[in-house]
Amino acid sequence: MTEEQRMQRELRSVRPRHDDPELPDDISSADLDRLARNELKTLTKDNAEAVGAHLAMAARVIDEDPELAHRHVMSAARRAGRIAVVRESLAITAYATGDFALALRELRTYRRISGSNSQLPLMVDSERGVGRPDRALELGRSVDRSTLPAGVQVALAIAMSGARLDLGETEAALAELDIPQLDPKTAFSYSAELFSAYAEVLEELGRVDEAAQWNERADRADAAQASAADIDETIEILEIDEEDTDDEYFDVDDSNDDDEDGDEPEIDEPAAEIEESEESDEIDELEVADEVIDVVLTDSGVDPATGTDEESDAQAPTHE
Repeated sequence: MTEEQRMQRELRSVRPRHDDPELPDDISSADLDRLARNELKTLTKDNAEAVGAHLAMAARVIDEDPELAHRHVMSAARRAGRIAVVRESLAITAYATGDFALALRELRTYRRISGSNSQLPLMVDSERGVGRPDRALELGRSVDRSTLPAGVQVALAIAMSGARLDLGETEAALAELDIPQLDPKTAFSYSAELFSAYAEVLEELGRVDEAAQWNERADRADAAQASAADIDETIEILEIDEEDTDDEYFDVDDSNDDDEDGDEPEIDEPAAEIEESEESDEIDELEVADEVIDVVLTDSGVDPATGTDEESDAQAPTHE
């Protein structure tokens, strides 16, 4: 069997025909965010609705049933395998089900189609999942981190730290997390996960007291974010003045100007205050070629140019 035939067989295995999971009446493509819906505009109206509904359903159930979410995204991929958001979603659900090889392959395809590095952290983690921490580190170093949004920088640092731990390089794992976003006084959407990762490495190093402190900060960050979301989703950032004996909190200037040195990371998501006590211190490249995808999609009855299922043209679907 040639390499091309092997890849065709693998692609067929993630696009089962006539095995669409049912869609509830209250789900539709309108449940997707605007950017995702825009990507589907290259499809026919009926096909875009079917694809969008499956993607929306996958997003709804992925936390409680990743296997079902994966089935929904596979149904979408069978109809629109050349759409970036579909390949991205397939990678995410594959990762959620523990199929790291498939996740890595789909992430490479998504990156090639979209030109985006937004899922680089998941690619690094998928390399770890297939047992290649050295490749994970190499991949993570291949992109200038300053070009990435702050949240992606944090996710990448956590993934790189995990790869260091896989290799037994605990001190280096801690250093990977020593980034500007590791600020105990502020809580962004990514802060709790970053603080927890930092605490985990400190525990590995036997620095138990420091680890407990960072775990507490993670809990506070999580609570502060939840509180901010409940009160006002437009909050930019709240910060504690550690010199204030009454633990008063003050809003940071919301002009979003960078500091003079340009070191302040761009704020992409709402952030909130962290209540803190005064004594606290702070694959093998498996990228699928376009022609291979076209062959497989055509063989599956799908028009590669529009992502339209030829059978669904005759009867549209009634709708990891």
